[in-house]
Amino acid sequence: MRRAGDSAETRANGVPPDLEYAAYARERLAAMPPPADPEAFALAYHLLQLAYLLVTDLETRIHRPRGWTLPGFRLMFKLWLLGPTQPVRLAEISAMSRSAVTNAVNTLERGGLVERRSMPEDGRAVVIALTPAGETAVREAFADQALRERQWFASLDDDERERLTGLLTRILRARPSDLP
Repeated sequence: MRRAGDSAETRANGVPPDLEYAAYARERLAAMPPPADPEAFALAYHLLQLAYLLVTDLETRIHRPRGWTLPGFRLMFKLWLLGPTQPVRLAEISAMSRSAVTNAVNTLERGGLVERRSMPEDGRAVVIALTPAGETAVREAFADQALRERQWFASLDDDERERLTGLLTRILRARPSDLP
């Protein structure tokens, strides 16, 4: 194996440099005493790398050209499925802070994609709702994102996708108790 610092030009094996580095780091960790855990490292590294690449790809190809971020799209997508929703609920189901939701809503509101509405039963409470332009925009972006997601996961068959989703769900359910 080449050293992790070798340049891309020296790689002839066709392995992407991030995966080459992960294998190298895992080998090094395997030779170390606990608490080094090469299997936990490899799992976390691959999940983080996949998440980073996926987010970067979706933002670059789909959302940034529309003037959005992926978190902004995720909020609009939730509003599309749920209908008008209180900001605190959006924060809970998005793993975002309330201030991050407020910032994203402000940006989307300036773009005419969402609006704040008073709740009829409590005039002090506010919900966020898609505007007609926001609904059209989220439908179009969703179609583009769904196509790109299929490309990302094309190497897995239906059973593998279902199994991976189940495993990830199990990890998320068993997350450390000090997390929301």
